Amino acid sequence: MRYLLIFWALPLGLFWGWYGLSYHDINFGLGFFSREMNDLLFRIYGDILGIDPAIIPGMVARACVLDSFILLGIVAFRRRRALWGWFREKRAAYRSRDAAPEARNLSSAP
Repeated sequence: MRYLLIFWALPLGLFWGWYGLSYHDINFGLGFFSREMNDLLFRIYGDILGIDPAIIPGMVARACVLDSFILLGIVAFRRRRALWGWFREKRAAYRSRDAAPEARNLSSAP
């Protein structure tokens, strides 16, 4: 799980952190976080790909969501026995009377 956070969540966090700061021009005096750098970078990517630079952030967001679902599916598949055990335990607790104590009827409270 540690490697998942290092190699998946950290790069996504760094990219979206940079994008959010540069999109809103919160640059802390650094040119890397400026709106001009954001526009220049996506204009270069747009020229390389031959598409409008304005649609690239949306494409990256959809790719991140799709990759996240695929990655979480792989993790769930690898840990399916533990997940099924947890699910059965929760279902058994829900079906038993011990799962939730009787709630007091507060309609007759003073």
